[in-house]
Amino acid sequence: MAASDVVVVMDFDKTIIDCDSDNWVVDELGATELFNQLLPTMPWNSLMDRMMKELHSQGTKIEDIVAVLKRTPIHSRIIQAIKSAYALGCDLKIVSDANVFFIDTILKHHGLKECFSEINTNPSFVDEEGRLRIFPYHDFTEHPHGCPHPCPPNMCKGIVIERIQASLSAMEEKKTIIYMGDGLGDFCPSLKLGDGDYMLPRKDFPVWDLVCKNRSLIKAEVCEWSNGEEFEHALLHFITKITIDKSNTSGNNAAQLYSDCKVQTMPGSSHQAFSQTLYVPH
Repeated sequence: MAASDVVVVMDFDKTIIDCDSDNWVVDELGATELFNQLLPTMPWNSLMDRMMKELHSQGTKIEDIVAVLKRTPIHSRIIQAIKSAYALGCDLKIVSDANVFFIDTILKHHGLKECFSEINTNPSFVDEEGRLRIFPYHDFTEHPHGCPHPCPPNMCKGIVIERIQASLSAMEEKKTIIYMGDGLGDFCPSLKLGDGDYMLPRKDFPVWDLVCKNRSLIKAEVCEWSNGEEFEHALLHFITKITIDKSNTSGNNAAQLYSDCKVQTMPGSSHQAFSQTLYVPH
């Protein structure tokens, strides 16, 4: 079953991994107190660059940061879900307010880097002194993105989604987007999705609250998820559903595929849903 017409866009922190990678590194390297002292004085992205400077001056090596990143919590079912979606032929992309070094290190450690065609995040690199430098995706001092939604100054994910949509519109076959995220910054891209797309917010996280309060503004179909098992079930279910819809499979075959995915209709909904996960009502 090919799923080449499905584009899956994922946040990284608290979506693919089960923590905030910035906080994880700072906490694991014993710099939480300094981080909290500096937090009121500068934007988060700038603060992370400053923290890398402070840690480097205290003798922290890039290998120490790598070791911490390799211990980052990630659910085994999410790893499997990503590999399965890639094997099915989906185009997987990341849109994240983390940074290139953190994301690349974690993905490579779990054998996931090759699954993603595109990683949109804050640039970072190790300089000649061995210090990790982190920079904003958008240069907010010179060219602020001006988004009215709750996007951080260094990254508007809605702008990134619009660019992805523009590139997809040039293709011969129509693509369907599945977007998965958890944070405030994931609300703006949810507003850019169209009819036929899918927004999968993590339940009881900030984007879920915003989606629930502003459901009428979102054209995409919305379905929540809570943990690694539901992440996997949700993602693979909607890949299957999109593929069936596009291939005009006969009723019997479609029913069998849905049965294999353990799909059920939720009470009061005209849509299909999967067990233990509810659609957010209009």
